[in-house]
Parts: sequence; C-alpha cells; structure tokens
Amino acid sequence: MIEPTRQLITAGNTTFLQNTIKQLLGYGWSINHAVNAHKAIELLDNKPCRVGLMAIDPSTFTLPLEIDSSPRLADIYWVAIIERNGLSHEKTRERIFNTCYAYQVHPVDARKLDTLIESALAMANLKGTPPIPTLSCLDDEYHIVGDSPTMQLLYRTIAKVAATSAPVLITGESGTGKELTAHAIHTHSSRRHGPFNVVNCGALPSGLIQSELFGHEKGAFTGANQRKVGIIENSQGGTLFLDEIGDLPLDLQVNLLRFLENLKVLRVGGLKEIPVDVRVLAATHVDLDEAVSRGDFREDLYHRLNVLQVRVPALREHPEDIEALAHFFFQKFSTEKPTRVGGFSHECITVMRQHHWPGNIRELVNRVRRSMVMCEHRLITPADMGLERRHGLFRDVDTLQQVRDVAEFEAIRAALARNRHNVLRASLELGVSRVTLYRLIEKHGIEKNGCPDERQSIHASSR
Repeated sequence: MIEPTRQLITAGNTTFLQNTIKQLLGYGWSINHAVNAHKAIELLDNKPCRVGLMAIDPSTFTLPLEIDSSPRLADIYWVAIIERNGLSHEKTRERIFNTCYAYQVHPVDARKLDTLIESALAMANLKGTPPIPTLSCLDDEYHIVGDSPTMQLLYRTIAKVAATSAPVLITGESGTGKELTAHAIHTHSSRRHGPFNVVNCGALPSGLIQSELFGHEKGAFTGANQRKVGIIENSQGGTLFLDEIGDLPLDLQVNLLRFLENLKVLRVGGLKEIPVDVRVLAATHVDLDEAVSRGDFREDLYHRLNVLQVRVPALREHPEDIEALAHFFFQKFSTEKPTRVGGFSHECITVMRQHHWPGNIRELVNRVRRSMVMCEHRLITPADMGLERRHGLFRDVDTLQQVRDVAEFEAIRAALARNRHNVLRASLELGVSRVTLYRLIEKHGIEKNGCPDERQSIHASSR
C-alpha cells in the first residue's frame, strides 16, 4: 500500500503554533500556512491535502478560519491546539467539537501530535477522496433547472471555478442564463457574503462607462458635483460581473486590463490608485477569438479574462430538461396571478421538445408566460405557445417503434449540439461507430448544423 502524502495545512498566528510547525517539519510533514480562509483555499488548489492544524487564539478563543465558509475547508480533518483555560468557554468547546477531528492542549507533545495528525490522515483517506461539490439541479433562487448530463456537467464546472478566485469567462448564446451562472459561481464561493454587482457593458453610454466602472472625483468634469465611488470599488470583497464584455470600447479595455493586472482603480480626476479586492467574472455571446482577430478586442485582456472558462449550453443541447423548465416557470408565474390553467398537454410537451429554441431559456420563459394568458382550456396547447407541430417530421407517437425513433432523434440531435456537430466526438459519446452515426443522421434527416431536414421523416424506418 502506498503511504498517503504527508501534506499539512496550518492556520493561526500564535507563537506556540510556529514552534510546533518547526517540530512537525522534523517528522516529515510538508506544511503550508494560511493566514485566512481565502489563502487556505488557494493553497488547497495548488497542493491538495486532507488534514490541517489550527491554533485557537488564546486572547479571543476563536478559530482562525471560518471552516463553514467553504466546503473545501469543511472537508479537511482538522486538529486543534488550545490553551487549557480555553476549554472553559462553552462556545469554543462547541466549535471544536463541530469542526475538528481532535484537539491537544498546549504545551503540546510533538510526538503525540504527529501520531494524532497521522490518525486524522488515515481517517481522511479511509473516507476516500471527497467528491467535487455539485449544485442542486434546481436552485430556486436563481432558476437553474435541469438534471440532464449536460446540466450536471455545468454544475460540476461551476463548483470547481467557485472554489478559486481566478477570473472566469462565461460563454454561451443569448438567453442561456449566463448571468444566473455568474450569480451561482458567486453564491457558492468564499465571497458569497460580499456584493455581487453587474455591469452590462453594451447598455452603458460610452461617455459614462469609465465613470461608472472606476468612479470620479468631485469636479473631474462638468456635472461632477460630488465624488462617486465606481462599481468596481463598490464590489470590494465580492464579485464584479461584466456582461457582454465584447461590447466594451477599446479605450476602456486598456483601463480594465490595468485594473486586472494590479487590482487598483484610479477614479476619473483622481491622483491616487485605490486597491480593491474583487473577483471579476465576464460573459459574452460573441466569439472573442474572432473579435481579437478583427482587432475589436485586445488579446492581452482576453487572456486576462479567460483564465477559467464556463460554457453555458444552448437549450437545444439538453432537450430532456425542457419539460422540467416549462413546469418550473409555469409554477413561478402561477403564483403571480391566479390561473385556471392546470399545465401543459402531452402534445405541447412533445412539440416543445421538437422546437429548436433559437432564443433559449429566455424564449421559453416568454412563451410559457404568453401561453398562460392566452390559454382558454384546462391544458396549454402548442397553439397557445405559438408553436406548430412539424408535419411529416413527427407523427403522433402511438407505436413502440415510433417512441424509439423519437428518443433516438432527440439523443442524436442533443449529442451533436453538445459536441458542436463534430460527428466523431458525438459518436464516442453515444457509444456507436462514426459510420453508424452517419447512417442514423441520414435516417432521421438531421442536417449538419443539427437542425432536422423537414424533407425527410424521422419515421422513415417505421413505414
């Protein structure tokens, strides 16, 4: 059996912890010290470890880290060092009991402490590698809905990037929920108690963007009657989300790049740079690679923003979630105004799955809301939603073969969309050969861009 790596993370600013660290180094432990929870998470990103040692502050009897602030810290098996009089404080005892594997009273015996930490490491490894935290498939506050493999991948990606502080570029078509994704990253990060500020770079007048982002001093320009703190500075300790970053003017891109490099802002008319602790998330529906090639977007800024990337899938890439999404928004809007409508007809659900949804989630929301107003029956029909059944593409599903064909069509179309219509990657995902997938694409009349060819029938094989 391979011996587990003796990596140890420590926290606390007491003198006796420093002496203890020196002793533990002699027992072969590789030690990294964290001054706060944020630094601890950064250290865990670079050098994962399963056990930690913390020193309880003898003056305040408080833990040096808020363990509950991050799942990453809560997964560590902590051993605490505390002075004996600290055990007389009930709250301190309760915190140690709820967050630590064990404790030792100062002055510590280094040999016994080494054995105790080894025991914690053995228990951590017996538990196994902690799973990557995932978001629930239904986040009521931010309307993130879906349990398909495509959405599960998005949840795992959000959980991973939320555990770090690096900039994130969120890409995806209009209406897919990029802002909701950004909010979810913020909510599941260590900065969740700080502000979450949104700037739509395409909506602000070009003459006001610099003042809005960086702020201005009194008298900096005509109409500047008082000092204004910009959105970046106002995001201190939290997250700044720059939506539609591709629309930011080139001259402002320079200022934003400077901020990302030194994390300091200079107000318009100001003389002194102000340090700001903020995480930057950016989103765009345009291809920034092409924008860089055209000279519309700075390449250096692109690389600064694109440290981590989250791609939000288009709705057509996970059609299996459409029914759950439709019911979710139906329930949401039914609380706003009493309605006699009871839900969606079976035919409506089928047609919704067939629709290409060029407007993505935003289009689905609008159609559901419209249908709840226009529907004159108990159940919503395709006509109420402004959708039409594609004649010749789908017939009423009556036979087992037709059910199989419909499922096969939807699985192929979704796989092609997820893999950006790369047939080889889609065939590997579906577990069939490339030749078989080409045959099925032809059988179901699916064009290269993933849209169905209405000249052919999905049921060609079930004549």
